[in-house]
Amino acid sequence: MTPLHFETLYQPEWDELEAQVKAVLGGKARRAKAADPVRGERVALLYRRACEHLALARARAYPRYLLDRLDRLTADAHQVIYQRSEFGLARLKRAASVDFPRAVRAHAAYVWMSAALFVVPTLLVGWLVYQRPDLILSVVDTQTAAQFEQMYSDSADSIGSLRTSDDDWQMFGYYIWNNISIAFQCFAAGIFGGVGSMFYLVFNGVMGGAVAGYLTERGLGSTFYSFVVTHAAFELTAIVLSGGVGLRLGHSLISPGRRSRLQSLVVAARECTVILYGVTVMLLIAAAIEAFWSSSRWLPLTAKYSVAALCWLAVFAYLTFQGRRAD
Repeated sequence: MTPLHFETLYQPEWDELEAQVKAVLGGKARRAKAADPVRGERVALLYRRACEHLALARARAYPRYLLDRLDRLTADAHQVIYQRSEFGLARLKRAASVDFPRAVRAHAAYVWMSAALFVVPTLLVGWLVYQRPDLILSVVDTQTAAQFEQMYSDSADSIGSLRTSDDDWQMFGYYIWNNISIAFQCFAAGIFGGVGSMFYLVFNGVMGGAVAGYLTERGLGSTFYSFVVTHAAFELTAIVLSGGVGLRLGHSLISPGRRSRLQSLVVAARECTVILYGVTVMLLIAAAIEAFWSSSRWLPLTAKYSVAALCWLAVFAYLTFQGRRAD
């Protein structure tokens, strides 16, 4: 069947569905002026047939204009049929309990690739710097290396920063800004075909691994790891998820399929928006823990490591199992 024959054969159905959808989306005034009353069963039937036509058109590699029209028509009809009216707290509850973990699982391949790009350099560089501490100077200058030693030494008033306990709220703001800046770099740089996200993931992995290896070799591992282990459950996971979103955006541009690159990017961004909302919340949680819990010296190490284990377990369980009934 030629594209022209296909279009001529099913044109009346598409026109009817288009009119019904416009009547619904146009509100009461438009429905009152519609030539035919809106019938839910008829809209659902025409929607299913339009989806079949779209699949056929794609399989037969019909012209772009025909695919675009069927794409728009089925998308509008889907919105009419499956539109939800909940807002406010109900919408937030659904986003947290279903949409966010579900979107992460749907993009698992990108998330795992992002994790590998971040974790492998961290472990490799950490081991190298532990073996040869002078390599830290390949990553930071002498003054910065000395500051790291001071921040995690027994003489520091508060772990992880050159500050006093009076600065907790100020540091809370700083951690929010710093965490969101890193996450933004990892996801936004994906616009450059994913290469930018890869760079920032590896860069942050190298930096973190170098500092960890250096402080471990200096005998400050206990202070350092007890500081980072709790908030890292949220912060590092959020950075990996941000990198995964960046890789998804980059892939949409490199391999757009039958869509234009712009259309492919818009679809990818729409799919990943809920992940970025979740990442933002995770970074806020991480900043609060880092400012008011991780830096505390009065807490016993057993308490810190126990809470850290619970946090890591909760994050992995949440992303793995939460909302599976809706999958």
